[in-house]
Amino acid sequence: MTVTTPSLHLDQDASTAAMTGLRCLASDVVVITGRNLRRLVRVPTLLAFATVQPVLFVLLWTYAFGGAVSPPGVEHYVDYLLPGIFVLAIAFGASQTGVAIADDLATGMIDRFRALPMSRSAVLAGRTLADAVRNLFVLLLMTGVGAAIGFRFHAGVPEAAAAIGLALLVGVAFSWINALLGLLVRDAESAGLAGLLPVIVLVFTSSTFVPVATMPDWLQAFANVNPVTATVDALRALTLGGPTSEPVWPALAWITALLAITVPAAVLRYRRTTAR
Repeated sequence: MTVTTPSLHLDQDASTAAMTGLRCLASDVVVITGRNLRRLVRVPTLLAFATVQPVLFVLLWTYAFGGAVSPPGVEHYVDYLLPGIFVLAIAFGASQTGVAIADDLATGMIDRFRALPMSRSAVLAGRTLADAVRNLFVLLLMTGVGAAIGFRFHAGVPEAAAAIGLALLVGVAFSWINALLGLLVRDAESAGLAGLLPVIVLVFTSSTFVPVATMPDWLQAFANVNPVTATVDALRALTLGGPTSEPVWPALAWITALLAITVPAAVLRYRRTTAR
């Protein structure tokens, strides 16, 4: 004779409810992601921003600085440059996350989402997941353009895949930062500026374009603790070859720290923003 205790029933019910909640959340995230991707395809300006701008970044910076910058140990400047352009293009593109969320708030779309029987976290997760898909397309596009002008992955296929994966994680972190900014600012134009200005400062004071050693001493002190420098150096280690664990771990630490701060803050702000 089998005896079933009430506590066992409660544990099973709680587990079933948790699994059901996760399935509903995943379904909601997929729906919101699809909506954002369809919008990207249907709006010509957004599609151009996602395709033309990264290509211009690769071509302009390669031919503008390629004859003037000679990083040590690198034969072709494009091999040194492209990992930095990965981060630059993703960081610039992430500003659209804040713009889109602020625009949805201003036009009442967020209120429509709130009226639906869906998880509120799904709106932000679906937005950032759609941006990750866009970033994957951008990374592959830039890699193709870079390959046409001489870029190569020198470390091997696994390291190349790891580089793309790390770049996508960087994009996720930037997307959540901009999602929080969009919720705080609540104006599309202001959200775009709020997302771009810090990126401009961080990118141009990092190792994105030139080695940190070529900078003035006072700027080197900042560049060495700049999270963009950490991520770009990690991507270079994965694309150029050589020891990878030392530069990759600081980049992962920065990404983890940023997500640990911005994800809960953005979700909390979103819930307060959409509270009745």
